[in-house]
Amino acid sequence: MEVFPYLKNIIEKKGAGYLVLIDPDKIEGERLGKFADVCKESGVDAFLIGGSLLTKGNLENTIKIIKAHTDIPTIIFPGGVEQLSPVADAVLYISLISSRNADQIFGKHVLAAPIIKQTGIEPISCGYMLIESGKTTTAEYISGSKPIPREKPEIAMATALAAEYLGMKTVYLEAGSGASDSVPEKMVKMVSSNVNIPVIVGGGITTAEAARQKVENGASFVVTGNFFEDEKNWDKLKEFADAVHIKQNRV
Repeated sequence: MEVFPYLKNIIEKKGAGYLVLIDPDKIEGERLGKFADVCKESGVDAFLIGGSLLTKGNLENTIKIIKAHTDIPTIIFPGGVEQLSPVADAVLYISLISSRNADQIFGKHVLAAPIIKQTGIEPISCGYMLIESGKTTTAEYISGSKPIPREKPEIAMATALAAEYLGMKTVYLEAGSGASDSVPEKMVKMVSSNVNIPVIVGGGITTAEAARQKVENGASFVVTGNFFEDEKNWDKLKEFADAVHIKQNRV
């Protein structure tokens, strides 16, 4: 399966797509298999797998466990060149375009490109923007980059346009894992209304209503992550998926 055409088809059919981010450090083994089953039953469209910092989790084993339980596409969400595996269906080929750190914009990508070519993983180019979220996130600290101020949607819009003009397939507005505040709706709307490529929004989204608001303001995909690392929240997955799939579940 080619993943990017699949994702575009999800937007066409459902209005927007719901992606679940799995950190191999946080969910693993038998518990991961159970989580993948619940995701499949709930209507999750694809998995993002990876993290800004992996200390003990095995990315490749995580992907294999997910694939043993479901045929939902697995997309690597890499925190570094070491987070690549041929068993994945695709990789978000991320350029941290909100940064002024050349290595994060176009540096590690040179090292990753031959590996991606050799393994045959489908690359999905992605202009990645860190957005101020009320706290210092792991992504911000590890990348050494300053986030875009949340009250400056015009900066995010101009940055996203630049990504589109450079030929990137997607842009990602990221508040960060465990963010105190999610990406403001005003920023989502300004970005999505000015670009013609899918807009992914993640970080700090902890209610189905908040997920729906991102879609109502133009998000093509909504991502949730650490909220579902707590098994007590798994019964809310379908609620989130239904809120995002705006064409299928109009209220």
